[in-house]
Parts: sequence; C-alpha cells; structure tokens
Amino acid sequence: MEIQSYAVVAIGILLFGLVSGRIEGGVITAPMAFTAFGYLMGPDLLNLIEFDIDASLIRLLVEATLVLVLFIGAARIDLRMLRKEHDLAIRLLLIGLPLTILAGALTAVALGTLSFWGALVLAVVLTTTDAALGQPVVSSPRVPVRIRQALNVESGLNDGIALPILLMFVSLAFAASGAAQGPEDVAAYWLKFFLLQMGLGPAVGIAIGYAGSKLLQRAHHAGWIDRVFLKLSAVALAFLAFGAAESIHGNGFIAAFTAGLVMGNVARDICRAIYDFGEAEGQLLELLTFMVFGGLMVPVALSAADWPMVIYALLSLTVVRLLPVSVSLFGPRLKLATVLFLGWFGPRGIPSMLYVLLVLKLADFPDRAVIESTVVITVLISIFVHGCTAGPGAKCYAAVLKRDSGKEMPEGVEVGEMPSKHSRPK
Repeated sequence: MEIQSYAVVAIGILLFGLVSGRIEGGVITAPMAFTAFGYLMGPDLLNLIEFDIDASLIRLLVEATLVLVLFIGAARIDLRMLRKEHDLAIRLLLIGLPLTILAGALTAVALGTLSFWGALVLAVVLTTTDAALGQPVVSSPRVPVRIRQALNVESGLNDGIALPILLMFVSLAFAASGAAQGPEDVAAYWLKFFLLQMGLGPAVGIAIGYAGSKLLQRAHHAGWIDRVFLKLSAVALAFLAFGAAESIHGNGFIAAFTAGLVMGNVARDICRAIYDFGEAEGQLLELLTFMVFGGLMVPVALSAADWPMVIYALLSLTVVRLLPVSVSLFGPRLKLATVLFLGWFGPRGIPSMLYVLLVLKLADFPDRAVIESTVVITVLISIFVHGCTAGPGAKCYAAVLKRDSGKEMPEGVEVGEMPSKHSRPK
C-alpha cells in the first residue's frame, strides 16, 4: 500500500474508536463500519486505499488473521467442560455441521451454477460461523448461558473442523479433474497432498502446543516471564506451529488450531494472555481484514453478482442453516423460539472470507470465480443483517423466555462459561 493508504486506514480506526463506546450495543457494529469504510475508500468509490490481493502485505494480513482466529478460538475451548456440559454445542458440531454442508451443496447443485465438487467446496466455506458478528447475542446476560455458550463454542470449533473437510474436497476436486501434475498421476498427487496436510499439521500442532505451553506455564509460575511477554510468547506458539508445519509440507492452519486446542487444555491458567491478545491486537487484525474485504473483495463480487448467487446467499443464511440446526436439536425439548434463535444466529464472517481466499490460493478450478462471488455476497449480507438483528434479537428472545420464567425450561440449565470472542474470562 502507498503512504496515503496507511494514513487513511489510521484515520478510519481513529474515527471509529472515538465513537465506539457510544454505539456499543446498538445496531451498528465494528465489522459493519469497517466493511463500509473499506468499500468507500476502495477503487469503486473514492479510491483512497490501494488494495491488491497479490500484495505481500495483504497476504500476510490474511494468513496472520486466520492463524490467530483458529488458535485463539481453539484455546477458548475446555474439552472436559464441553463433553460434560455443552451438549447443544456438540449437537451443532457433530450433527448440524455435516447436515449444513450437505444442504448447502444440494442447494448449490439445484441452482445449477456449480459442479458437484464446487458445490461441496462452497458449502464447507459457508458452514463456518463467526459469533463475533452477533456479539450482543453471545455476551448478553438476557440470553441464558446454555444458549449463548452453544453459539460461542460452535463458532470456536467449527472453523477448525471445517478446514480439513475443505482440504479433502479441494483434493478430490483436483483428483476428479484429471488436470496435469507433472509426472505423477493426479489422483495420487492430491491423495499425497491431503495425507501430508492432515497428518503432519495436527502432529506439529500437538507437539508445539504441548511443549510450548508447558514451558510458558513453568516460566510463569517461576516468575521468570512478565505479563507482556507471556502474551507475546503465547501468540508466538501459533505462528511457530504454522511455520513448522508448512516447512515440512503439513497444513500450518490446522497446526495452529491444534496448538491452540492443546494449550487451552493443558495450560488453561495462562490462557488469559491469549484472550488479552484477542481483545486488542487480534481484533485489530480482524477489523483490518473486514476493511480489506470491503475494499478488495466486495467490488469484484458485486460486479459479478447474479440472481442465483443472491438466492443462494439468502438460502444459506436461512433455510440451509435453520433446517440442519432444527434436526440437530431434536431431543432436548427446547422451545421453538430457542431453535429459531440458534438457527438464525450463525453469522458468516472472518472464517468464510479467509477460507475462500485460501481456496483461491490453493485451487485453480473453473468454479473459483462463482465460489468467490457467492461467498462474498453471503458474508456481506450476514455482516449487516446479523449485526443489525443481534441486539434486538437478544431482547426479543429474552422477552419470549420471560413469559415462561416460572416454569422449568431446558434453556435455563446452568453450564460453565467459556470465554467468548473479544471478551475476557471472569
């Protein structure tokens, strides 16, 4: 970016910061503001910020943000608590997620704009959720802990679960295409690629996550490391796992996710450092990503948009999400309002936009342009619609539950709280 671009970005951050406390809890959210600001300053309008997807700074921003999203999201999850208390989140992940992929793929095939493999790739990219787009929902004391934690835990884990599925479908798409890959048979090449990514990535993440967490934990207990460097060193583990896995042809993003999951469960007493980083520096990277999204990806998608893409986006945010969620929650006897609430608040945000960029980097198959535009349109609608409805939706849902406050409801079952995105643990 040019010097002018840096100045404009700084002005945008400053202006939003000046009013951030005033608009907190309202219908305008930070992702909405930064997406709109990026589009306003981008090439389609004022052209004050230079965006280039091939620029090294943009690639660094995208990769660093994805590493941190996966690492911090995984570090927030207490697996023991998840197994014992968060049955709704487990249902959403083990039943709802695969059903959502299936429903999304069938919808894309029915609309006739994508091949079978392209439809599967699109469905996986748009299965990931970003609870931060509806932050009032996962942080509002009006919403029962069990319900808001279901959304929080689902968001923390589904991007990491979806990534290996995405890599598998990309590999199968190339194997099925018969595209030339040098002397090796294409199917064997992509099978080898997938096995290396899936085998080495988690192995590196587990090793670095465990060893690094124990080292930091001992240094912290011995008083050898101060708070600032505890935070920096903990985050460094994410990038160490990423770099180490990539250097041996494993998947660095899966390694970062696995390292975060290990750290969150073997050294939970020092994880506050991770949450602190996510509250400030990590959030800055995410907001810059929203700005790049608005300035770089939105103009391209809008110019290529057609009615099938818009229809798919609307279906993805409603029926494709609501029906699988309803099926996955059959049994706990939740109120209809609760099922609809959990089904609606599955916003598509940072993981979806970063995964589509990952697909564009990894895969050069014919459906990539349609996939990119459809994902961008879906995320764009989600940013504004879920952002606007989060606060009012939480209030409305709380009012529905209040009418039956004298009755015993499964929604009111007490569960342990895990830290939500951009919030610190109590």
